[in-house]
Amino acid sequence: MITKEMIIGDIIRQYPATVEVFARYGLECFECQIADLETLEHGAGFHQLDIEKLLRELNAAGRG
Repeated sequence: MITKEMIIGDIIRQYPATVEVFARYGLECFECQIADLETLEHGAGFHQLDIEKLLRELNAAGRG
């Protein structure tokens, strides 16, 4: 399960299908050097995204 406390780079490595979700939100985290340091919650806040909606979509992609 993906949580808001997880590091973005770890999410992408553990759940490669989430790259599509990040891309839909305009986040090219797979190319960002900060992805290995930044939590999902911080990144979503920085980009002014709804963290709960993003989490639902990431978890759905991660299960698929």
